[in-house]
Amino acid sequence: MLSPCFWPEVRRGGERFTRELADALLARGHHPRLITSHRGRPRRAVEDGLPILRLPRPPSGPRLGRMFEPYVTHVPLSYAALRLGDYELAHAVYPNDALAAARWRKVTGRPAVLSYLGIPTREWMGVQRRREVLGIALRGCDVVVALSRHAAAAFEDVLGYEAPVISPGVDLEAFRPAPARASTPTIICSAAADEPRKHVAVLVEALGLVRRERPDARLVLSRPRRPDAVRRAGVPLDAPGLAWVDLDDRATLARAYGEAWVSALPSVDEAFGLVLAEAMACGTPAVGYDHGATPEVIDRPGVGLLFDRLEPAVLARTLLEAMELSQRPETAAACRARAEELSIDRCAESYLDLYRQVGAGGLTWAC
Repeated sequence: MLSPCFWPEVRRGGERFTRELADALLARGHHPRLITSHRGRPRRAVEDGLPILRLPRPPSGPRLGRMFEPYVTHVPLSYAALRLGDYELAHAVYPNDALAAARWRKVTGRPAVLSYLGIPTREWMGVQRRREVLGIALRGCDVVVALSRHAAAAFEDVLGYEAPVISPGVDLEAFRPAPARASTPTIICSAAADEPRKHVAVLVEALGLVRRERPDARLVLSRPRRPDAVRRAGVPLDAPGLAWVDLDDRATLARAYGEAWVSALPSVDEAFGLVLAEAMACGTPAVGYDHGATPEVIDRPGVGLLFDRLEPAVLARTLLEAMELSQRPETAAACRARAEELSIDRCAESYLDLYRQVGAGGLTWAC
């Protein structure tokens, strides 16, 4: 059986992507292992069947932060852990970790893969150190994967690299339709409210306009860890109809998706928009900004609506239309069917095919 090693960026998105892919591989009889970092001593554990090595995360400090990309300080320890292990393949999900993967590949001859979780826009790649790090990954890894056709087009346009596309997958067991929707019109947005490009402030303004027609409408947002950062992003902590809920727990998130009438994501430069697909798995139609890869998720009538201007009035009209869509008897099934096309099983099979391709030249898989 295949024994790949993963290690994600320390931020939530990378760890979630890695965990779900690893679980899908475990279910197929493979033996993935995970290397990550934390503030503490080295620690090994087996969590829900997945062996995890947590390495100390050296502090970056302001000076290092100006000189290097975030999280670069744990790369040497990651490389040492790779050398000490018996891994067949290294799969990084952050460009800095791909530095270790590329060197490990050069020394061992074993394959390395990077899943790039963002979009390499010209503005983002304008920082020289970012371009240098990603350049090493492109040259040193067997393949760098994009999450969407939109992200792959940016790789081609900005870097001249033809990246294969494997979109992240929805856990269809975890995200299922609720027994019933909420009795009052409910919008949910699980995006980080303190991230400016998510434009949650526009969504809150749109809620005020929606409530002129639906006074009982409410908006559920993910409770922030840093309220001060939310205020700096222009998002009020208290507004009529606004509810902050702890959505970090998956069961709570799935229940909230299933009870909501509409899921909304007014962000720009989305590399995929998995939160919308998860809401669809719960039978809930989505509203998204017609930008980035969001149209690849909301790709047909009956599962949601796109809006074309980041203006509260435009978004409010779209939310009201989506509320009507949510009440149609066929909508929940249509949304669920769309999510099934984006399942974690499909994602895992795509990566297994990729692993076999990059290993075929110098490594024999025992699959």
